[in-house]
Amino acid sequence: MLICVTGTPGTGKTTLAKRLARELKMPYADIGALVKKHKLHEGFDRKSGSYVVNTKKLLRFLVKNQYLSTPHVLDSHLSHEIPAKDVHVCIVTTCDLKELEKRLKKRKYPAKKIRENLDAEIFEVCLQEAKEKGHHVFSVDTTKGIKMKGLLRQL
Repeated sequence: MLICVTGTPGTGKTTLAKRLARELKMPYADIGALVKKHKLHEGFDRKSGSYVVNTKKLLRFLVKNQYLSTPHVLDSHLSHEIPAKDVHVCIVTTCDLKELEKRLKKRKYPAKKIRENLDAEIFEVCLQEAKEKGHHVFSVDTTKGIKMKGLLRQL
């Protein structure tokens, strides 16, 4: 079973993905760390403050290293880019805008990046993209924490 956890930065992806992996006794993989470690990017964009991910390279790496053919919980705001045929469920984390802004400020994100992420959350970019890619999607609001029992029952 492959579970992807996606969502706007700051909405609780990593917290949820790690807890889910622990509860289900499945390996956890941080896609962002894999992108950096294995150079699955086209370089660092100083303006956006992030790596420009080469999704084709990333997908080839995930296939070659059996991340898609063995049970995993994958954590990344890009994990919905994985073909839906390989994914059991795609969980999209969401968060109240005031709480999200507070979380991003705590991370010391620049004002422009905070605005971009708030806009992404307002327009439900990750949710819409996951649906467009044909994923079986669950949306989880993390504003007041994560209720694991309810989520585990849905899986």
